[in-house]
Amino acid sequence: MWVHHCEAFSMYKRLPSRGHANVVDVEENEADLQNRIDMETTNPSWKLSFPHVLVATVSSFLFGYHLGVVNEPLESISSDLGFNGNTIAEGLVVSTCLGGALIGSLFSGWIADEIGRRRSFQLCALPMIIGASISATTSNLMGMLLGRFLVGTGMGLGPPVAALYVTEVSPSSVRGTYGGFIQIATCLGIMGALLIGIPVKEIAGWWRICFWVSTIPAAILALAMFFCAESPHWLYKRGRSADAEVAFEKLLGVSHVKSSMAELSKLDRGDETDSVKLGELLYGRHSRVVFIGSTLFALQQLSGINAVFYFSSTVFKSAGVPLGLANTFVGIVNLSGSFVAMVLMDKLGRKMLLQWSFFGMAVSMGLQVAASSSYISQHSGALYLSVGGILLFVLTFALGAGPVPGLLLPEIFSNHIRAKAMAVCLSVHWVVNFFVGLLFLRLLEQLGPGLLYSMCATFCVMAVVFVKRNVMETKGKSLQEIEIALLSQEY
Repeated sequence: MWVHHCEAFSMYKRLPSRGHANVVDVEENEADLQNRIDMETTNPSWKLSFPHVLVATVSSFLFGYHLGVVNEPLESISSDLGFNGNTIAEGLVVSTCLGGALIGSLFSGWIADEIGRRRSFQLCALPMIIGASISATTSNLMGMLLGRFLVGTGMGLGPPVAALYVTEVSPSSVRGTYGGFIQIATCLGIMGALLIGIPVKEIAGWWRICFWVSTIPAAILALAMFFCAESPHWLYKRGRSADAEVAFEKLLGVSHVKSSMAELSKLDRGDETDSVKLGELLYGRHSRVVFIGSTLFALQQLSGINAVFYFSSTVFKSAGVPLGLANTFVGIVNLSGSFVAMVLMDKLGRKMLLQWSFFGMAVSMGLQVAASSSYISQHSGALYLSVGGILLFVLTFALGAGPVPGLLLPEIFSNHIRAKAMAVCLSVHWVVNFFVGLLFLRLLEQLGPGLLYSMCATFCVMAVVFVKRNVMETKGKSLQEIEIALLSQEY
């Protein structure tokens, strides 16, 4: 026995040095291969993509800022520009911006596909800088309306491009969390506008400063985008595979480039530059996902969120709460809900957040209906019930119905149609938003708050059913896995 061991040992010693080196090389290669496999199967670090996402959300901050920038200063603006007491002119200062946003969103998909996501961000910053400058320096109503319209076009272009970019550059493990940053940035923009507008009644001409301030983040967005990575999905779609690899390396790290490119090539040809026609989105094979996206945005607006924001000041005033404090309460609740949604997006998933969000909004509207009923409205507790209903509505909206659609839709749209499909869905959003704002006061006068809030609650319940039947869960899945799953379900 001992002799056999000696022979084996002596044979091992007589192995040529080259053979021994080959054995070592094979072992080292196997170890390196295993390490690469381990690195590719682990989730990419969020730290690489985070700065790019942070820059993109500046556009959402600007969106929120310009939504709220005229709320506090409107009275001073109308007085200085000579249309004080003209409610139509005051309404135009607000609504002209929405008209510009509709036009911007209509063309956002085609712009994002033609010039890329980065240049689209820079393009949306340009009218925001020019428009804000015109509004800040104007001496008449027409100048203010022109400035607001230009700002609106940038507002319409920014959100869909931000949703596209964040979806396409984020690792699948944190894509939901990053999507939550868009809603948080919007909330911070609204609150920033309210804070900047506080001195407007004490300092003459302060409203001009409110517009000038907005040019700073717009300029930061335009300049910072020079240093951000382009969307690798857009680069690959344009046939620029080498540039797409470089972008993936910046966003995910060198160890994830090959696996990401392989994943991207599963469905995309890499040279698919043919333009998607509008008919394909509305009537063709992509019509179902576009219908789902458009319906989600329509139900989001029909839920009554803008009506609640509009009517909340009256309710808080009746309860003896000053307007500034009321706006602060609503802003804090909205921001808190957005932070919670950001944390839960990649834990509970998009679908569950949407369902429970719309359900909570329906319950909140039920509280509003109860508070306005003849049985309860006579008691002092009705007012507190109404205030609680408003705050609960804003909180539940921020938990799902607010942030999720803007994240979910770019996930369920294939790379070929993503930008243009987002443009169609957000155009529906702006159209419904416009008509809700136009008809709300008239419906409130004719139907009364009880019936109007009952209609909003009904839309929220319809949204719960619609999400349950039509929306798929996308949590933790790559964009290509989502597309394959949708194709298998014949979406």
